[in-house]
Amino acid sequence: MTSRRDEIAIIGAGLAGCLAACFLARRGYPVALYERRSDPRTGTTERGRSINLALSERGLDALRRIGLADQVMTDALPMRGRMIHPVEGEQQFQSYSAAGDRAINSISRGALNNALLDEAAALPGVRIVFDHRLVGLDPIDGTLSFETPQGPVAAKASVVLGADGAGSAVRGQLLAYGLLDESVDFLDYGYKELTIPALGGDFALDPDALHIWPRGTSMMIALPNPDRSFTCTLFWPNEGSGSFAALDSPAAIEEHFTQHYPDVIPLAPNLVDDYQHNPVGVLGTVRCTPWQVYGKVGLLGDAAHAIVPFYGQGANCAFEDVVELDRCLDECADDWLGALPLFQQRRQENAEAIATMALTNFVEMRDKVASPVFQLRRKVEHALERALPGRYVSQYELVSFSTTPYAEVRRRVRRQHRVLGAVVGGAALLAVGAALSRRRRG
Repeated sequence: MTSRRDEIAIIGAGLAGCLAACFLARRGYPVALYERRSDPRTGTTERGRSINLALSERGLDALRRIGLADQVMTDALPMRGRMIHPVEGEQQFQSYSAAGDRAINSISRGALNNALLDEAAALPGVRIVFDHRLVGLDPIDGTLSFETPQGPVAAKASVVLGADGAGSAVRGQLLAYGLLDESVDFLDYGYKELTIPALGGDFALDPDALHIWPRGTSMMIALPNPDRSFTCTLFWPNEGSGSFAALDSPAAIEEHFTQHYPDVIPLAPNLVDDYQHNPVGVLGTVRCTPWQVYGKVGLLGDAAHAIVPFYGQGANCAFEDVVELDRCLDECADDWLGALPLFQQRRQENAEAIATMALTNFVEMRDKVASPVFQLRRKVEHALERALPGRYVSQYELVSFSTTPYAEVRRRVRRQHRVLGAVVGGAALLAVGAALSRRRRG
């Protein structure tokens, strides 16, 4: 059993790593939090890499447990539904909840990370070390090797937690030792950020919604910011017609947006400059097993199970990992040899469930949200939720507004969809019958 006096090393001072440091410090552990980057609170962010987060109940539940939710929410902007932007015609608002009173929250990843860094740094027993890139790890004795601006540095820890993202160096070390299997499934899509600035000192778009421009095989979304700007993200194919590779000149960029996103052109004066200079990010799903070895080295968050961002659950899921790890330590009396395998047992099925739902939601957002059939289905779902409160709950509400395990959400939704399919099918038959009746009378 690990003594409370033995230092725990967390690799990665991003969202999951900082939250884990807070939870472990509150358990009485000394924690060393290592980050390969410089302190983000004193530096500048990389252009086009903000990616606003959609903070929802799972993430808020974790933040409440360390008393940080109220502070974080002061800079959050609630989004109560999707605002659909067709190429032509009026925008359409689609509420996330049946009553229209629930919201996901747009928040800056950087601001949230900085708040968690400040919280971790203020706790006794936590030391945060920047500019330390992990290059070596002995999974048996916990010896760590880092490259720093000052040269190589060695350290040792009783337990090592990899919270260092989809490209995890900790996972890479375990892979090099042959201690885990890994698969990385990249989409043939990338993402690029644009900005819609404030217009006349106010929001250029409705700030109460997540805006979507669904275009069949591609889309753009926009999330509001406290400075009244919007961070837009293009999710486009990497190659082929209408792809990132296809638009290689200012004229081509302007022509494409005029044709496919005409309402964006007057709102984004720096559109061409943003497009030409902001990087294209990759999108993919990371799976690996096991998530731990020897009860000494463990993975959590994206390091164990990175997902695509289309359900807004990446950070929320990682935060939920930390809460579950804390529960496992409780149940195992801080015996890491028992807690880390139990953590994987509890979370792996749920991580796979949200990975699958996130991929499915990409198709829904880019293809289906503008469809009359989809809109009818949503109306029927909301009607059933109002008629059967607590008994019928949509997948979106279960994922975003509850802490129901993701795998249980999928099972419950399959049962509900059988009912919904029958209701929608019946409604369609009635509509057809009514139309035939009118035709006969005519």
